[in-house]
Amino acid sequence: MIQGNVYQEMGRRGFIQQVTDPEPLQDMLQKEAVTCYVGFDPTADSLHVGHLMAIMGMSQLQRHGHRPIAIIGGGTAMVGDPTGKTEMRKMLTREQIVANGEKFKVQFSRYLDFGPDKALMVDNYDWLGELKYIEFLRDIGRHFSVNRMLTYETYKMRLEKGLSFLEFNYQLLQAYDFLMLFKTHGCRLQMGGDDQWANILAGADLIRRVEECDAYGLTFPLLTTAAGKKMGKTESGAVWLDPEKTSPYEYYQYWYNSDDRDVARFLGFFTYLPMEEIETVKELQGADLNSAKVVLAYEATCITHGETAAQEAMRAAAAAFGCREIPAALLPSSSVPRGAVTGNEAAMPGSDLTPAQLAAAPRLVDVMAELGLVASKGDARRLIQGGGVYLNNERVDDINFSLSMALVQEGRIVLRLGKKRFHQLVIR
Repeated sequence: MIQGNVYQEMGRRGFIQQVTDPEPLQDMLQKEAVTCYVGFDPTADSLHVGHLMAIMGMSQLQRHGHRPIAIIGGGTAMVGDPTGKTEMRKMLTREQIVANGEKFKVQFSRYLDFGPDKALMVDNYDWLGELKYIEFLRDIGRHFSVNRMLTYETYKMRLEKGLSFLEFNYQLLQAYDFLMLFKTHGCRLQMGGDDQWANILAGADLIRRVEECDAYGLTFPLLTTAAGKKMGKTESGAVWLDPEKTSPYEYYQYWYNSDDRDVARFLGFFTYLPMEEIETVKELQGADLNSAKVVLAYEATCITHGETAAQEAMRAAAAAFGCREIPAALLPSSSVPRGAVTGNEAAMPGSDLTPAQLAAAPRLVDVMAELGLVASKGDARRLIQGGGVYLNNERVDDINFSLSMALVQEGRIVLRLGKKRFHQLVIR
């Protein structure tokens, strides 16, 4: 059953960048339950924050009564999307792709409701893996103009360094995905990042040519932070949705550390709070804006890792930075705890070290790099030289500083990187 005007709601939240036919699409979304899809190539064993725009876009559609399909690109991942890439992707085995796809489904289930007549997850290898090449060229390839494809920025950029024929086929395969989903599931809408616009247009056009029926495309903006950084990147790497790769505490801190200018729009993208409440955040400053960051971090962590993990992350943050009480009138639809939150140092992210390891006097730069707290030993040295590393609240000035048992306090050593990142070394 259709609930509200999802097109208008997504527009208010900032999800819409480009649309093939805005008025007909909006009309269709208001009159009938629409099946839509987004593709995800399983080139890693986890999704990351950079995927969230697309995932939350699908979630918004489902919450308004529509049916999303998440395509796992088991077939296209074996080719490699050249979009935005200056070099050809590393080829994965079928076994790696299947294993990654299984992990993706677990993560999707936190945002989408799967089941009969609900969200679907399909693998495009099911149809791409059985293609007969000559028939594909005859039936599908004849609808594509090479001259037109070479005008797209994706291919022009790759031509400078070399574009393989394998990658040149990617647009045809993605367009064929849209056609197959149209035939098998009545899918009328493809969505994706704005860098996918040319591929999405190709799919909608293929359906019109082959099936003589209208299909639509919608792109999400390619998000960067207000500071110009790519979403989901930190000094130590990507912010993953897998709690084993990025802990719930680190995930919570990523959102809490958002630039002041990003808080309201991130609330619109990455939470389900009403826009009427989110609009008020644009006027906040100082302590009130910091409280809004707590709500953002809590809500985003709740969606991705669950309420218990969000509460533990909030308690760990309280132990590291002190408690912040959230005013009752601020974003009242949020389930964030409003009273004083008891700090919990045990919930702070950490790593185990043995007394024997400490007795070997390991260098701090080596430990930081081995634990993945920095990208490299060079980064660790530069962070120390810049005055950004503390042990038990004492600044470390020596790049050759070594750890020892003398630093252990109540069974641990507390490491702080910069102003906002804490990591405890637990001695067991």
